[in-house]
Amino acid sequence: MATDEELSNPEVTVPEQSVDETSSSQDMPWEPSEEDDDYEDEDVTDNNDDEDEELMIDPDDMTEQLLQDFIGGGLFANINAIIEDLEEYGSGEELDHGIEPLISDDVELIMVSTDPYGHDDEPDSILTSQRRLAILVEREHGNPRVLLSREQIQYLLRREDILEHLKHSNQHVSRHEFERWVASHRPDPNRFPKVPSKVGRRLMDSGTFGTNQLPGETPRRIAPSLRILGRELGLARNLAERKKAERLLLQSMLPKDKTDVTIYFREPVYSGQFSRDGNFYFACGADFRVRLYDTSNPYSWKHYKTVSHPWAQWTLTDASLSPDNKWLAYTSLSPSVCLAPTDPNDKGDPYTLDLSASVGTAGGATSDEPRLRFGIFSVRFSGDGRELVTGTNYRSIIVYDIETRTPLHKVKGHDADVNAVCFADISSPHILYSGSDDSVIKVWDRRSMGDRREAGAFVGHIEGITHIDSKGDGRYILSNGKDQSMKLWDLRMAISTDRFRSIGLRRIPTFDYRWEKFREVDWFEDKNDNSAVTFRGHDVLQTLIRCHFSPPSSSDSRYVYSGSASGQIFIWNMDATLAGKIDVETSIMHSLANAGRFPQLRMTDLLYSPWNMVVRDASWHPNVPAIATSAWSTGGMREGAISLHTFQEPRDPTPTKDDLGCPNVGACVTEKLQPCRFSVTGRDA
Repeated sequence: MATDEELSNPEVTVPEQSVDETSSSQDMPWEPSEEDDDYEDEDVTDNNDDEDEELMIDPDDMTEQLLQDFIGGGLFANINAIIEDLEEYGSGEELDHGIEPLISDDVELIMVSTDPYGHDDEPDSILTSQRRLAILVEREHGNPRVLLSREQIQYLLRREDILEHLKHSNQHVSRHEFERWVASHRPDPNRFPKVPSKVGRRLMDSGTFGTNQLPGETPRRIAPSLRILGRELGLARNLAERKKAERLLLQSMLPKDKTDVTIYFREPVYSGQFSRDGNFYFACGADFRVRLYDTSNPYSWKHYKTVSHPWAQWTLTDASLSPDNKWLAYTSLSPSVCLAPTDPNDKGDPYTLDLSASVGTAGGATSDEPRLRFGIFSVRFSGDGRELVTGTNYRSIIVYDIETRTPLHKVKGHDADVNAVCFADISSPHILYSGSDDSVIKVWDRRSMGDRREAGAFVGHIEGITHIDSKGDGRYILSNGKDQSMKLWDLRMAISTDRFRSIGLRRIPTFDYRWEKFREVDWFEDKNDNSAVTFRGHDVLQTLIRCHFSPPSSSDSRYVYSGSASGQIFIWNMDATLAGKIDVETSIMHSLANAGRFPQLRMTDLLYSPWNMVVRDASWHPNVPAIATSAWSTGGMREGAISLHTFQEPRDPTPTKDDLGCPNVGACVTEKLQPCRFSVTGRDA
């Protein structure tokens, strides 16, 4: 049985090749060297005919070392592109063009053999990929034949015991034998985490995530109206009982499907959050603007300010409020962070912070170190408001001093894009987290980041991390993953640095969440998983879906929730059972239809319209039972919306605009909260 180190070690031995002696066989695309950081292309010359002939490898002569090289090297990282190249020649017995052009056409291989981070392969890596490509074909009756289909190869690469199987496969493997092996290694249908989770149940009973009814109390669900009546009649015997009744009342008041108001945008809305005190809400759009709304009355919003990003690219990716709510930092796929005041009377342009400057160098100063172009996926203020931490597509975490406008640390701490960062404690700037497409969450101590070593790690996701959120208590963290799972982590259970290095985790995802559907058969539990609870059911597809803890004042910290590519908000109890689900897509569709957005469609046709919604973000108001969602359509229209969902008594008649607490029920308004007026074509006038 191969050890973990053998499975993860990229420095494996490959057969001797006739290549330029100056090329290094260790510069594998698995982990780019520092010299490749500028992402410069390399020219590759054609190989001679002798090398082409040498590349024709008989699978019957495959050595164990070459098979290990197949798993650990370039083909593993580039398998999808190479399979697409194979499919151009057909599959199975249809492949009759000969093996030589398939594995020796350097120009074609250069086009398809690029590593996940944008580096082109070195010439020796191209030859290595060509050698590994020969493993995928065999000669049968004089004609080459593709051994495995795309699905079969991807299945093999996801299996932890693939090397053990290949290790004993030095003889001819027929398709029938392969299918027999697959059948004997089918995933266990009971491999998914058990629901309800025992660990989650203990957390609920501990009081960390809300109040519980005492043993012996009625197990039946009590209507919120009855709890309110008991509170008003003074039925509680003491202060403790009254506080407990209030918290149980908050837990029972979940927001519902019916939207109070829908704010329509011509561009997708990528994220939006309430301030910690609930007094205002900000929304980031693909039009490079951030809208700020006064939500001091959460049922009657007022638009008061719009700020823009002058150097934005593609979209605004994230935004963060300073602890005193005076400043808003927002980012795009560029190395600039915009800093805008939230004061409605301040009409000045936002400040621009350049994060591409060298460490210890002010933004306007020069340095011998070249400035790199990168995009920022995530940004957060520190607890004291003096620093910003960002995650970039350059696989790095950047800590930036706002007062001196100087980057303090630039740490390449991951093997892929850093999609999310956050601080562990809202009052402390010391401990922070980073989540990456390499499927790992790392823990960093701000005071020791100079040595570029993480303080710990969380391992358990089998695909990339899309978002992380801290409970703010310095202990619990929540993460969303492209493996269609959300996980709860306890800082006390983090893997130490030495333990993480000994695991040698090097996971290169083969699943493209932007276009593909994740297959349940591909899900497996990581043997090193150190998460506390796993939540499933939502769709983490097409974009970086976000997840959050529910606030203490309006929900008693009882729940966790996430957006979904299915157009819904999923709300879970801490034991992974589903507490509620909000159908955002249907409510927005009906609100827009009532405003005349779809004049050509009948109400019964809305389910078949091209307005399929993705709910990328959601924010639970800190003071009232209300959730504001950030969504956009995935069809050709690419329009966005914010919908506000509040608690409504299920047995009450349909609320109207005259009901207190629901003044704008079903209303559809523009980004500046003016009534929507669509033309006869369905576009806003």
